[in-house]
Amino acid sequence: MKNIIDWASQRARMVLFFVVLSLIAGFYSYFNLPKEGEPDIEIPVVFISVPFQGISAEDSEALLVKPLEKELSELKGLKKIASTAAESYAGVLLEFDYGWDREATLADIRDKTNKAESNFPDGAEQYSINEINFSEFPIVIVTISGNIPERTLTRLAKDLQDVIETIPNVLETGLSGAREEMVEVIIDPLKLELYNITAGELFNVVNNNNKLIAAGDVEVGTGSYAIKIPSSFKSTEDVYNLPIKKNGDRLVNLGDVAEIRLTFKDRVGMARFNGQPTMAIQVVKRKGSNLIQTVDDVKKIVNNYKATWPDLLQKNLVVNFSLDNSKQVKGMVDSLESAVLTAIALVMIVVLASLGTRSALLVGFAIPMSFMLTFALLAIFNISISNIVMFGLILAVGMLVDGAIIVVEYADKEIKKNVGPMRAYTAAAKRMFWPIISSTATTLCAFLPMLFWPGVAGQFMGNLPVTIIFVLSASLIVVLIYLPVVGGVTGRISRKMDQVAEVISKTFSAYLRVMFFIGAIILSIFTAFYLLSSLFIEVDKNSALTLTVIFFFECIILSTLISSFRQRKNSEIFQYKRTTLGKIFYLLVGNPVMPFITIFMSIILVFSIIQGFKQNNKGVEFFVETEFEQALAHVRARGNLSITEKDRLVKMVEKEILGVDGVEAVFAFTGPGGFTNAEGLGDAKPIDTIGGIQIELSEWNKRKPGKDIIEEINNKLKKLPGVKAQISEQIRGPSSPKPIFIRVSGMNRDKLLQATETIRNKLEKNPALKDIGDTRPLPGIDWQFDVDVEATGIYGTDVATIGGIIQLVTKGINLGNMRTENSDEELEIRVRFPEKDRLLSTIDDLKVRTSIGLVPISNLVSRKPVPKVDNIARVNKSRVFDISADIKSGENANIQLKKIEEWLITEKPLPRDVNWSFAGEANDQAESQAFLTIAFSGALGLMFVILLAQFNSFYNSILVLLAVIMSTTGVLIGMLVMDQTFSVIMTGTGIVALAGIVVNNNIVLIDTYQQYITSMNKIEAIIRTVEDRIRPVLLTTITTMAGLTPMMFGLSLDFQNGGYSINEPTVTWWKQLATAIVFGLGFATILTLLLTPTLLALRYWWENLFNKIFNKVFRSNTKNKSVLAE
Repeated sequence: MKNIIDWASQRARMVLFFVVLSLIAGFYSYFNLPKEGEPDIEIPVVFISVPFQGISAEDSEALLVKPLEKELSELKGLKKIASTAAESYAGVLLEFDYGWDREATLADIRDKTNKAESNFPDGAEQYSINEINFSEFPIVIVTISGNIPERTLTRLAKDLQDVIETIPNVLETGLSGAREEMVEVIIDPLKLELYNITAGELFNVVNNNNKLIAAGDVEVGTGSYAIKIPSSFKSTEDVYNLPIKKNGDRLVNLGDVAEIRLTFKDRVGMARFNGQPTMAIQVVKRKGSNLIQTVDDVKKIVNNYKATWPDLLQKNLVVNFSLDNSKQVKGMVDSLESAVLTAIALVMIVVLASLGTRSALLVGFAIPMSFMLTFALLAIFNISISNIVMFGLILAVGMLVDGAIIVVEYADKEIKKNVGPMRAYTAAAKRMFWPIISSTATTLCAFLPMLFWPGVAGQFMGNLPVTIIFVLSASLIVVLIYLPVVGGVTGRISRKMDQVAEVISKTFSAYLRVMFFIGAIILSIFTAFYLLSSLFIEVDKNSALTLTVIFFFECIILSTLISSFRQRKNSEIFQYKRTTLGKIFYLLVGNPVMPFITIFMSIILVFSIIQGFKQNNKGVEFFVETEFEQALAHVRARGNLSITEKDRLVKMVEKEILGVDGVEAVFAFTGPGGFTNAEGLGDAKPIDTIGGIQIELSEWNKRKPGKDIIEEINNKLKKLPGVKAQISEQIRGPSSPKPIFIRVSGMNRDKLLQATETIRNKLEKNPALKDIGDTRPLPGIDWQFDVDVEATGIYGTDVATIGGIIQLVTKGINLGNMRTENSDEELEIRVRFPEKDRLLSTIDDLKVRTSIGLVPISNLVSRKPVPKVDNIARVNKSRVFDISADIKSGENANIQLKKIEEWLITEKPLPRDVNWSFAGEANDQAESQAFLTIAFSGALGLMFVILLAQFNSFYNSILVLLAVIMSTTGVLIGMLVMDQTFSVIMTGTGIVALAGIVVNNNIVLIDTYQQYITSMNKIEAIIRTVEDRIRPVLLTTITTMAGLTPMMFGLSLDFQNGGYSINEPTVTWWKQLATAIVFGLGFATILTLLLTPTLLALRYWWENLFNKIFNKVFRSNTKNKSVLAE
């Protein structure tokens, strides 16, 4: 395989052409790839909903949910089935294993649901099947409000909605705060009595005329014809002329006893923006489209449409854009671009200080080239630029230069021996071919298992290993093919520069050369910053081209000036002389005692750190806690509240929130629906929620911390009577329910209620918990009308007639649908009593005409209050209730979980036949911990196989892997020093990533050692290995640490406006992962440089001791045999 290097070096022009082509492809891909905040996650979850107007929760469970569960439970790959039976509704949620066959599964679901539908009772509406995808959440909300009639405002909002949906990247829009129109037929009860018409007669007439009848087919000699009797209404006139009764010679029409009007459906919810009534258009983008570009298109088209309105409308209407996700994504992209550029700059400074300008530029060449090839690969595989991808680039900056440093450092030594540049770089690439392949392969082994990370966390973090694999694979091409050719070509130029440097050295004094050098450095730094800004922040192609040329010449000047300071030796004869470092290591390995002492002290150090961490750690969290920019307040109240009462309570909470400093915008809604962007907004809404308030905070650097704002809001809300508000902070990343989430399951409802109350009472006594809630039904009453079936039989009526009569007082009777000239949609026609007569007492006064005359409906039904059952939740065919709680600041969630688990196991406080389990964050945390443990073990196994193949030695392979254990100890030091909590996702990922990074240094050391022992004593080989490889080992370590150090401290440089920021929300995401790698790698490198030579020496001294003992015993036995023979 090394022949490919020779082949490339012989075709330098072709390779240089591919270098240019790679740069063009990379830049084009980067600027055209979609950019988003968090990756689009396709969750294998399908939701089936079945509306059934008027059905009770118990009947919904028996008649809708159970038939669905029976059929759907047979689906292949089904992980969990959760159902909800509620009034007028049934829903089933199906969760499948990741890696599902989406199309085949959806087809099976439709087939199974169709079978279940055949068993539904009459009245069930058409079911709907919906998939859940993180990309299908609003990216921006367009609010429209003003002091104009509701019908005009609704029409304008719908027109604007249609305009927005014409944008190609917009998938759909949702309109909140608007009511649908309908034709309302208001029955006058006095006129009914005047014309002697009962409610039953009215119901029968309306119901019997509200039918489209398919009368069948008729066959004649010329063919077969279908016959149908339509019942649709063309206009309100048709409704008005519907005959009700013949009164003498006169025909009484519906219009004689009713008022017919075009109105809106009853309000079930209300929406406001910053306290003003509004209509909100929620915009959802297509998966894979550019979020920033889509929001810009929405704003442009809305402003253009607004410009077409008359001046009067423009003055009275206000259009705003709220909850704009593009702001966060732009901030994230800018921040992470700055972090990438900062990492590149720091790596270049380290390399420049260590290897000189020429070598530093060659190492620096590997960074953009690897990135450009990576962007091209991302485009090929259709992967968007997200914060996960950007951090993968930051993480890879230090790793991808490792191979370049090793090749350049080796080539420099060859050039000093008067070897030609092209031949030197080719020889370096060939000599380091297998160490580079091996070290890259071991690093990839750490990330490969992460591709199979299950669950939402795995989907969320999935692009990180993909990015690392792309970058490191690209770096192999750059280091082994591109770099030798570019190094050979630039080496020839370098010789000319050395000649110029010699002239400068003889012409100018050292003082002047130092001044020139300082000036050149200052100029090059400014040029570099402006160049990076023009490339990535404010894209300006002309400026970038000019600055690139200037920067190139500045680098040549710097390199020439540095060369002028070098002392030139006349003698090219190389004679080895042991360095100070070699003498120190001779003391460590040159005798059999010091290796034992060094190893013993290292073991004590490692165990001391572990014990110290156990006593002083800050606990475990599932994901990192970051500064949030949005929050959602669930407004809670109990009782049979009307929509007006609910809205009054929501307004009280909304008013308090608007008065808090740091709150930029508030979007409030009352009742069901409202804001649909539930992504990352913490826990699911409590069961007693009557409304919600979406809070958008000001920019993070212009306000106090979000937690302080939420605390201020909570303190204000505590003073409000009769209402509570639970505020869920925005969780960026794989969000989970509350840390404490207990689920009780069983078949006996009373026992489940008792178990739920027992657990809740226990949690409420725990001072470490807050926001405790459960899913028990709310206290409330429903009115139940029991029909006396025997009495209805005697009087010649039926349950359907009585139910229809009662509907006139409640929601009304649906007469059909019709279209009007001013509406593009069909309008519902509904017959009912006036609002003032929609009372329980009205039902008692209604009469039914029977064979013996008019009979009050109260003689046929009995009315009684019953406990309200909002919904019935089921998981895997068992009824369930959930109890959840949050953790107060400073408390450890794991400790509280252990206490609760111990109480449930030891005291057994729950009734028999009731099962309990932890769900939510505890479940996700356990699943991720288990996977990361397996991934860590799998990575070690794969690395061991690669190392065994390279070194052909069990001892040396195990010696390399010892660095992994030492790196884990370094992670613990980092968490203690930086005062961080152990994050299962981020810190765990950092440990797995470290497993592949830290072994590279050991590979370089042992590979060199195995080369030296063929020509010298083993102890001498150990010392020479340390002397020769200390610089590349330290360089590769420091470059990786330097790339991540700014992120570890939360530092972000602003290349566009200048200055810096600390703990920007995007950067704080990665602090724990960066800390794990920086401290783990640093600590492991120090111990590696001590322990690897000592362990190699230990083996040597142990073999010597064994050989001496064996030889002594062997000689003694030989001597004894000789004596016996004599």
